[in-house]
Amino acid sequence: MPADRPGRRGTVAQGRTGDTLGPLGRRLLVAFILVAVAAVAVLTLAALIGADLGLTEAGRQMRHMAGHSGEMADMVGAAAVADGRVVAWWWIGVAAVVALAVAVGMSWFVSRRLTTPLIALAGAARAFASGDRSARVGLRGPGELGDVAEAFDGMADDLARAEAARRRMTSDVAHELRTPLTALQAQLEELRDGYAEPDAGCLSRLHDQALRLGRVVDDLATLAAAESAALSLERTVVDLGVLAADALAAHRSQLRSAGLDVRPDITGPVPVYGDPDRLHQAIGNLLANAARYCRPGDRVSVYAGVEAGDAVIRVADTGPGIPAEDQPHVFDRWWTARHGTAAPGSGIGLAVVREVVTAHGGTVHVESASGEGSTFTIAVPLHHA
Repeated sequence: MPADRPGRRGTVAQGRTGDTLGPLGRRLLVAFILVAVAAVAVLTLAALIGADLGLTEAGRQMRHMAGHSGEMADMVGAAAVADGRVVAWWWIGVAAVVALAVAVGMSWFVSRRLTTPLIALAGAARAFASGDRSARVGLRGPGELGDVAEAFDGMADDLARAEAARRRMTSDVAHELRTPLTALQAQLEELRDGYAEPDAGCLSRLHDQALRLGRVVDDLATLAAAESAALSLERTVVDLGVLAADALAAHRSQLRSAGLDVRPDITGPVPVYGDPDRLHQAIGNLLANAARYCRPGDRVSVYAGVEAGDAVIRVADTGPGIPAEDQPHVFDRWWTARHGTAAPGSGIGLAVVREVVTAHGGTVHVESASGEGSTFTIAVPLHHA
C-alpha cells in the first residue's frame, strides 16, 4: 500500500523490457531515415550530374588545347573523363554512406530522446492504474514532454494525498460517530434492562449524545458542500453579537461540564449580511473546541464587536495552547491535535469554521503559544445600512 505522504519522486516507471523506443519511436525513426535517404539521394544525384558536366567540359577544353589534333586528343580526353568520373563516383559514394550513417544515428538519438519520457509516462500510468500509488515518471524530457511528465507526477501526488486523506477521514468519522453511538447504546440498554431510571439526568445525557451526533453530521455536510463548491448561504442582515450570545447559550451545558469560566464581552450591535445558521455553526464550533481542549478552571472569553471596519468574533482561552509547528494546520480538514489531550477531535470543526467564514468573505486566524492559551478571531465584512 502507498504511504500517506508519497515523495515527489517514487518508483520510476519503465516501459516494456528491452523496448527503448516503443511503437511511436520506431515510426519516428523510420520517418527520419526515409527523409535522410531522400535527402542523400537528391544530393548524390545533383553531385553526379554536376561532376559529369564538369568532366565533359574538361575534356572539351583539352581537345581545344590540343588544337583538334584528331584521334589522340579524343583518346586523352575520354580517358581523363572516365578516370574523373570513377573518382567522383567513389567520393560521392563515400560521402553518401557517411551522411546516411550520421542521419540514421541522429534519427535514432532524436527518436529515443522524444519517446523515452512518453514510454516512462505510459509505464507510470499503467502502474498507477493497477494500484501502485507510488508510481512516478521520475525524469525530465525535452520541452512540452517534460512538462507532461511533471504534470503527471503532480497529479499522482495529489491523488495519493487525496486517497490517504480519504482513508483517514473514514477512520476519523467512524471514531467520531462511534463514541456517542456507543454511549447511546449503553444508556438505552440500561434503561431497557431496568438498571437505570428514565429520570431527567439520564434523558439529558441521551439528549447530549444525540446533539453531538447531529453536530458531526452537520459538519460533515458543510464540508462536503464546501468541497463541491455547493455551500449555500441564506443571507440576511443579522447581529453577530446576538448569534454569539445564542451560541454561548447553546453550549453552556458543555462548557459548564468542562469546568470552564466563561466570560462574554458583547459590545453593541454588530450587523453583518450573512447566513445566521452557518455563522452560528462557526461560533459554536469554536466554543466546542475550547470545551474539548481546555482544562477545568480555564477561562474562556467571547468577544463580539467592531474593529477596523469589520465585524469581529474572538474566542480566547487560557488552555494548553497550540505548539507553533501545529498552528499552520489547525484549520486543515481532518487535522487533529494530539498533544497532551485525552479527547482528540475529528479534525472537522475548525475546517468548517474556515469554510463558513471564507464563504462570507471573511478571515479566521489563531494566535497561540504552548502553555499560554489560544485566541481564535473571526472577521467578516460589517454591514452598512
